[in-house]
Formats: sequence, structure tokens, C-alpha cells
Amino acid sequence: MTTLLLSSRHTDDNQALWRAAIGRGWSVERVRGVRVPQVSDSEIVIYVEGLLAPSIAGSVQRTLLVPADDWLVTLPSEYTKRQVRLSTLGEARTLTAAMFVKPPNEKLFEAKVYASGADLPDAFEDELPVLVAEPVGWDVEFRCFTLDGKVRTLSPYLRNGRHAELDDYSASDDDLNAARQFVEQILADPSVKTPRAVVVDVGVIAGKGWAVVEANAAWGSGIYGCDPDVVLDVIRHATVPLG
Repeated sequence: MTTLLLSSRHTDDNQALWRAAIGRGWSVERVRGVRVPQVSDSEIVIYVEGLLAPSIAGSVQRTLLVPADDWLVTLPSEYTKRQVRLSTLGEARTLTAAMFVKPPNEKLFEAKVYASGADLPDAFEDELPVLVAEPVGWDVEFRCFTLDGKVRTLSPYLRNGRHAELDDYSASDDDLNAARQFVEQILADPSVKTPRAVVVDVGVIAGKGWAVVEANAAWGSGIYGCDPDVVLDVIRHATVPLG
């Protein structure tokens, strides 16, 4: 048997995954903070918020696949089409020009373009790793749940900064196929080292074309219009037994 561990927060995403898991005959349990109920099943699949996930995984003798902090930075420029570097929050606080700033994996503060480093939140240590990127305009952005180098399910999530859910996450077959082909080209590149189960966000930069937005851990990413049942296939491989 398989158990899906969900956060105690009831969200549209984890409710959709709960229904998909029940449809498969899986058990579903909700954690309370980092307190995990007794689980006897041999396979455990985790889908929770990033800050709690490592502790929850450790308590059930599991680890979670996460893209490297510098994954985006190490991509060939043909995939990013903008300047991106890995820095620290302390260094980013000295910026005088507008830049896009975000933590690499955890959503500790809002990922957005900050007018200057003085506008960054002061509640975190200077040593916190952050990605600093040249601001660009995205025409559309797609979320892609990938496994073993293939896009298993995908959905638009932003169009010109507008949430794609307002259009029921619809997209043309041409756009979906273009996003899928671009992501699978990247994952097939031997110079790109990516976890076998991961979310890759891509989109179209105005005037530049297809580019990678970022990579995210599959076990904590929003699913938007992606197929919840297929998402389960990806996240079950993002939870790995220790050792």
C-alpha cells in the first residue's frame, strides 16, 4: 500500500491530489505541523509546504528530491535568455537597480522585481542564498511536472502577469507542444543535471522567445491546471527512502 502525506492546510491543490490518491486506493494522512501520524505502508509520498517538508520526510526515514540552488544559473544562456546569478540576500540588499530576486527553492519571501535592494525584506539573514535575475517581460508561463526526462503533465499559469486560471488554464495545442518540446530538449541536454522528478517552469520572454523561468521541487509545487493523477506519478518519485 501507499500513503500520501498532506499538509494540515486544505488547499485546492492538496484536495485534488487527495481525490486522485483515494481513486488509486491509497491511504491519505494529514500532518499537523511536523507531527506525522503513524504510517505502516511501505511507500510514502509527501506533498507539503517547503519549510516543513525536510523535517516531515526525515521523521519517516525519507528524503526529498530538490533541484540544486544554482540549477538555473548553470543552464546554458540559450535556455535562460537573461542574466541570472546566485547571490546572497546581504549582497542583494546593496543593489541600486531594479532586479528580480527570489530564494532558489523555498518561498521564504515574495519572488518579484524589487526596485532596489533596500526594498528586500529584512526578516532574514544576510547569508540566505537568492537568485538575482535581469527583469524581463513574460508573455506566458507554463508549469511542467517532469519525470525521467519527459513532461508528464503541464499547464499555463500566467499570461502577461495575469493568472491563467481566469481562462480555465486553457492553452492551444501548439503552445502546449512547444512548451513540452522545449523542456524535454533541456532535460535531454547532458550538461543539465536535474532530479528525475522535478517541476520545470518555462515561458516566452517578450521579444526573445522560449526560456526557463525556474525549477522547483515537485513535492511542494502548485499544480494549477495539471492533471492531479499524473502529478501523483511524479511526486511519488520525488520522495526517496534514506540511503
